[in-house]
Amino acid sequence: MKEFLETLAKNLVDTPEEVEVTEITGDGVNIMKLKVAQGEVGLVIGKKGRTAEALRILLSAVGAKGGKKLVLEILE
Repeated sequence: MKEFLETLAKNLVDTPEEVEVTEITGDGVNIMKLKVAQGEVGLVIGKKGRTAEALRILLSAVGAKGGKKLVLEILE
């Protein structure tokens, strides 16, 4: 799941080498922390948060298939 999010994020930004994904596993919930270059946070969030919402929907679908709940946090 970490690789899935990393691949999506690298295709959204201009400097893919600065994309970092950290996964924190908890009781039934996995938190995915996405960090990109400082000037590219807007590319990941998108207009009115639509891109971020689409990423969250995709992660929810992948997590549901694996029986886990995934939460996306975008770090600045």
